[in-house]
Amino acid sequence: MGPTFTKGEIATNTDPSGRWSLVVPLKPLAYAKSRLREALGEGLRPRLALAFAEDTVAAALSCPDVRDVVVVTDDTVAAASLASLGARVAPDVPAAGLNAALAYGADLVRAGRPSAPVAALNADLPALRPSELSRILEFSSGFPRTFLSDAAGIGTTFLSAASGVELRPAFGGPSRGRHLASGAREVPTAGLDSVRRDVDTGDDLRVALALGVGPRTAELRDAVRLRTREVTFDRTVDAVRCVRFQAGGTSS
Repeated sequence: MGPTFTKGEIATNTDPSGRWSLVVPLKPLAYAKSRLREALGEGLRPRLALAFAEDTVAAALSCPDVRDVVVVTDDTVAAASLASLGARVAPDVPAAGLNAALAYGADLVRAGRPSAPVAALNADLPALRPSELSRILEFSSGFPRTFLSDAAGIGTTFLSAASGVELRPAFGGPSRGRHLASGAREVPTAGLDSVRRDVDTGDDLRVALALGVGPRTAELRDAVRLRTREVTFDRTVDAVRCVRFQAGGTSS
């Protein structure tokens, strides 16, 4: 299906249910959340990436304003797990990056439901609260396109397009500015911490854990804490060895 073209981007949702279809992109787990490797090690990283996506999708599907969730991924393990939660899963046919995957997912939704309101949602929101997502979708129903900035105020965790409006995703890096410049309305951020808290680093994960994460991420909490202590201990030992070496002492 080709792209959806609109004139004037007028929010006219004619879908009988008015409920939203969400598109969630997910990299293959072998490459996902690479910045967590330094903080938590290679063994834990792909497990966390999958847990984040599972908790994100489960929370989204439990939101009453959400009709369905389409996950675009080429990872077979993640696909099977997320499908078991109730998501529709599609391979990343464009294979041209994040924004191409999101546009493709939106096209898939509208191939079967042309008047569907569609929103893109990050896959790394383990603390996602359905009630907060519902508030965002309610706000977004009044505008052609909206977006929500991430916790840092630099990136984007959510982008919506009303019925008949092209999604036009511009995720990646400082995407808040790009979405703002594209004419999308920014969702007021107060009280939406769980939807803004994407997880890229160890510090991000600690904040998410403090907010309260979903059950699949929570199952890995002890492993995260143990690994964090190990990394901290190793770095402390390395620092002591460095000081001793510089002082002319033994490094053992």
